[in-house]
Amino acid sequence: MADHTQHLTQEHTEKIVQFQEVTGTEDLAEARSQLENHSWDLEAAVQDHLALRESPPPTPRASPQEMVDRGGGGEGSGDVSRDDSDEGMDSPQGFGNTDRGSLFPARPRSSLLSWGYYLITLPFRLTLSSLSSLFFFVYRIVYPYPRRLTDPLGDVLRFIGEYENEYGQQHPAFFQGSYSQALSHAKSELKFMLVYLHCADHQDTPVFCRTTLSDPNLVEYVNNTMVFWGCSVTTAEGYRVSQALRENAYPFLALIVLRDGRMTVIGRLEGPSSPSQLTTQLQAFVRDNEAHLVVARAERQERELTAALRLQQDEDYQESLRADQEKERKKQQEREQAERIELEEREKEEDQQRQKDNIRRLKVEMVDNVPQEPEEGVDGVVHIVVKLPQGTRLERRFLKTESLSCLYYYIFCHPDSPDRFQVTTNFPRQVVPCEPTTSNPLPPTFEEFRLPPRSMLFVSDLDA
Repeated sequence: MADHTQHLTQEHTEKIVQFQEVTGTEDLAEARSQLENHSWDLEAAVQDHLALRESPPPTPRASPQEMVDRGGGGEGSGDVSRDDSDEGMDSPQGFGNTDRGSLFPARPRSSLLSWGYYLITLPFRLTLSSLSSLFFFVYRIVYPYPRRLTDPLGDVLRFIGEYENEYGQQHPAFFQGSYSQALSHAKSELKFMLVYLHCADHQDTPVFCRTTLSDPNLVEYVNNTMVFWGCSVTTAEGYRVSQALRENAYPFLALIVLRDGRMTVIGRLEGPSSPSQLTTQLQAFVRDNEAHLVVARAERQERELTAALRLQQDEDYQESLRADQEKERKKQQEREQAERIELEEREKEEDQQRQKDNIRRLKVEMVDNVPQEPEEGVDGVVHIVVKLPQGTRLERRFLKTESLSCLYYYIFCHPDSPDRFQVTTNFPRQVVPCEPTTSNPLPPTFEEFRLPPRSMLFVSDLDA
């Protein structure tokens, strides 16, 4: 199969495979001949092979590779303005866009017999034509046209390796990326981009590569001034670029620069040239179009300056906003702290007030716990003198058999008595355990504590 497809594009190869699948033809040469006779119109070739169409076959048309072998050709074009995208750079039309001709068969030119035959077979031909159209419509739905798998980067890297193996390392530095990546790089770096389309089969290519592209002065000039990208037109990536740039002859070079926001072709160099001629032409193109890059650099610098100024303003605003937020946060913390302190003080005052109210209530209620004072001279009476912290003296008689809690209640219920107090003797100093507690709910009696019949006791304020 390699002998029959050595000058075929990937699309032509796929059409040959589809033709064989639809018609069942195993002869590759016959399949290729049928497609070439119908200008690679797959549907027309299939219809003709299946005898579904009687229109005369079109005149064979030269393939793209044969046009290259004859030294170029194609439509001439001037400078072409192209975006750095890949739109509009597809290969020739595929299966879905072929020209299928008229639905009706061709009418005979003369003779009554031919006219009669034409009219008799017309319904049959119309039926076959309709069935054929229906068949291909269903076929395209069930077996859609396969999408070509391309590897632009792989095509470029393979070309660079093959070029260096054939012509050596002395050449301008190739950009190792796809065509769209090279355009983006040149646009971002604001540099000229020199495109080289390589046709290995062209007679002028070897001399151009060995002499012109390997010239040291040209190499230095291109490396310092431009982004140099190249690819072979026999690859999918190179063929796609050649269709976009519409080259007429080889060797082919195109100079591209950013102009009015678009990557635009500003110069086309086609055919062989000497190193000095090529360098002079490139220098002239660069000199005439350097102003576009100067304008682009000035606009980019202005945009960067504006962006930096806006960024600085945003940072200043954010810093001011953070400072204001920090001040507000501190004020909020101070307000919350003041409110918390105020609440604690209020709760403390309310608690103290509750305690005072509770003590006031207890003083009223505990009056009933104070026993009636015994008469003077009764046997077993203890005479107690109590001195309060304010200096008030209290005198009271108690029975020896009564609990010391009676003394506590008596002192506690007095209006001048402190709320929390302790009763002690003077000499020797000793605490009188008169207050009822959880651990000591029933204090000892006067007799058990061994207080003298006449005693002087002192009250100490525990809250003072």
